[in-house]
Amino acid sequence: MPTCSAPASFECLPSTAEAMDPDVAAQRSIFKALVVTVSHFFGGFRQMFRSLTDRRDAARLTYPLWTLMTTGVLMFLLRLASRRQITNLLGGNGLSTAKYQAWLDGPECLRGDTRNYGFACSEVAEVQDVVSTIIATLIRRKRLYPERLLDRYHLVAVDGTGFLIYAERYCPQCLTRTHHGHTIYYHPVPEAKLVTPSSWAFSLMTEFIENPGEQPTKQDCELKAVYRLMRRLKARFPRLRICLTLDGLYASGPTFSLCERYQWRYVIVPQDADIPYIDSEFAVLGALEPSQHVWFETGVQFEIKQNLRWGNDIAYVDSDHTEHTVTVRS
Repeated sequence: MPTCSAPASFECLPSTAEAMDPDVAAQRSIFKALVVTVSHFFGGFRQMFRSLTDRRDAARLTYPLWTLMTTGVLMFLLRLASRRQITNLLGGNGLSTAKYQAWLDGPECLRGDTRNYGFACSEVAEVQDVVSTIIATLIRRKRLYPERLLDRYHLVAVDGTGFLIYAERYCPQCLTRTHHGHTIYYHPVPEAKLVTPSSWAFSLMTEFIENPGEQPTKQDCELKAVYRLMRRLKARFPRLRICLTLDGLYASGPTFSLCERYQWRYVIVPQDADIPYIDSEFAVLGALEPSQHVWFETGVQFEIKQNLRWGNDIAYVDSDHTEHTVTVRS
């Protein structure tokens, strides 16, 4: 925890109830720790969201935009399932209202529909930049340096997530799938997260999979979206030393080419049928290089047995006739 003080407004919160209710004291301590941490690293929530453009109707505003966004962050941190839950948590009693007024500069906790209106008016790219800037700040301040792979590379996991499925078309960009005459509409997203050995996962960037309209000649797909995500990731973090971790869906020539162009390292875990040529080449070379094999027995009673094999400098030519050199381990 940073050794800095909380904002002065936080010290003015009611404390009489804390002597009687340990839960209230614990709640106040958690709020204070969050405010102190965000103030130390990012200058506070107001500063964190300063770059967002407020597109709401100015004549109807009661809450500043940064207050709205901060409440959304708190809803995520507390793993609440709905906007109504955060309203119930921060409203309805004098102590919570006092916390909200001191911390978030509002008369009381805003309602779920007010928060939804603000989110709907926000520009996705601007919000995405706030998320990326948070992680860039931690990297720039070297807070994540001890978590690097081989003391050099930041490990970034890329995978699809966030399926939203609808029985009816939600927007013109929905992807569609028809089975036995029944059509569903859905929105998956690939996500890039900076992951660490200490089990942290920081969202770096999200790429939406969207059709250009209701009747596209060819649908958008996860592979295309991941290639776009990789290009955006390089543009936003041009000097960051990255090692990507991917599953077998992305084991393809374009992925290899982008990583080589950006000087990224990558670890891909494919199934046997994803790139058959590499599998067969690895099997042949393994028979010729018996020294590239290690047998481990670990555990308290040596109950864990590991049979490790590897092959270096395996050539692979993709469908665009581009040659790549990979290392395979099993």
